Amino acid sequence: MPMRAVAYERPIVTNTTFESLGLNPALLSALTQKGYTTPTPIQAKAIPDVMAGKDLLGIAQTGTGKTAAFALPILHRLAANRVAPTPRTTRCLILSPTRELATQIGEMFKIYGAGLGMRVAVVFGGVKYGAQERAIQQGLDVLVAAPGRLLDHIQQKTLDLSSTEIFVLDEADQMLDLGFIKPIRQIVSRLPARRQNLFFSATMPGEIGKLAGDLLKDPVKVQVTPQATTVERIKQSVIVIEAAKKRALLTELFSDPAFTRCLVFTKTKHGADKVAAYLEAGGVEAGAIHGNKSQPQRERALQAFKDGRLRVLVATDIAARGIDVDKVTHVVNFELPFVPEAYVHRIGRTARAGKDGTAISFVAPDEMKLLRDIEKVTRQKISSWDRRNDKQLAQLDASILAAGVAKKATLPGGEDERPQRGPRRGGRHGDKPEGARGQPHRRRRGNKPGSAAPERPAFDPMARERQPMAPKAETGDGAQLRRRKRRRPSNGGKGYAKAEG
Repeated sequence: MPMRAVAYERPIVTNTTFESLGLNPALLSALTQKGYTTPTPIQAKAIPDVMAGKDLLGIAQTGTGKTAAFALPILHRLAANRVAPTPRTTRCLILSPTRELATQIGEMFKIYGAGLGMRVAVVFGGVKYGAQERAIQQGLDVLVAAPGRLLDHIQQKTLDLSSTEIFVLDEADQMLDLGFIKPIRQIVSRLPARRQNLFFSATMPGEIGKLAGDLLKDPVKVQVTPQATTVERIKQSVIVIEAAKKRALLTELFSDPAFTRCLVFTKTKHGADKVAAYLEAGGVEAGAIHGNKSQPQRERALQAFKDGRLRVLVATDIAARGIDVDKVTHVVNFELPFVPEAYVHRIGRTARAGKDGTAISFVAPDEMKLLRDIEKVTRQKISSWDRRNDKQLAQLDASILAAGVAKKATLPGGEDERPQRGPRRGGRHGDKPEGARGQPHRRRRGNKPGSAAPERPAFDPMARERQPMAPKAETGDGAQLRRRKRRRPSNGGKGYAKAEG
């Protein structure tokens, strides 16, 4: 189904304040306590239309203030028409692709709506059902959910969406990457036909455009950056380096004190653990977050990163969604993503709320095609970090070569980093005289001290073929099979009786 034509595109609003938008006084008070006075471009453009009850298509990268752009007007609308929610229902449903992002959105709703007394709950997998069921049973004003666990509640009839007034689909392109399009359509089929729809995505591939066309009715289009482009405040660069040198390069980068809070992205969960362990061994406070970690482990690592107890958080693409941490100075793509659009989301973790940031990508020779795909999608050429003119990289090359890492990249505790062993106590190898290391402990038979070992005859592969065959000791059916069993017992040489058995 083709995408419906939008009613109009909201023009850029200048000299706008939250007060001028006409928000609820309780919301303005919460914003003042957080120190927010001026809305971001997407907030200034989206809030008036959402407050008016219109459908909205928002194309905006993460870090542009997108959550507040729909949270503030939704809370305003719910407060203006305050009704007690019916048990097992929610007035507003927000779908999020990951647990971390769902938690982050839920926290923002609770902070902004602290003076409104709204019932807000977050539902996702990896935790027990009990607390979630009790929250839903009371009836909710706002429910933030991941698609999988939400479907479980619907199928178990602990949640009824037939009276939901507002539906928000956040990070729609990431939903597509994770294969959530079919579950989303199942969820939408349970919603009432008359509702307000808000649709947000950083990029707009064809499948997402089709989904938006099916969900939205005469939407207002809000676009704060061109489709599939990256934030201008992020300084992007590429370092072409062999895969075996990546971990050493990453550790060396953190000798620069400017790398105060950094996100490192890997392709796999196992790779994230290995990189984090390598950094820890190099004296860099690091932790990993990915899908194999339990929810408490993920929450502890993320909180430690927010509190500054971890300098580096190594993450996979899925787990990184929802990492809304202020003052992330650098994003390092240890490995380039297979999906070009994921690059946009990765580097969007820095340069948030108008601040500057740096994104560095390590590109091995076999990743050059991925780099070209990223440049094609983002419609820009990412500059290379000139290794010849950069003193830090020049020193790094020298240190890598001196340490022998150029030949192989070892994990912490690898061969190049093992401590020297002391002499063993006693035994046949203990207390050898100096210079005796590597010499045989016993003389070979027939060799006198100081005499050379006798030369062995050259191996002749045809010698056995030329030897005459010995006469058979047994004849008759089965005799040769019994001889073979005695020569090569099948029980590993533990006795012939059982082998012949």
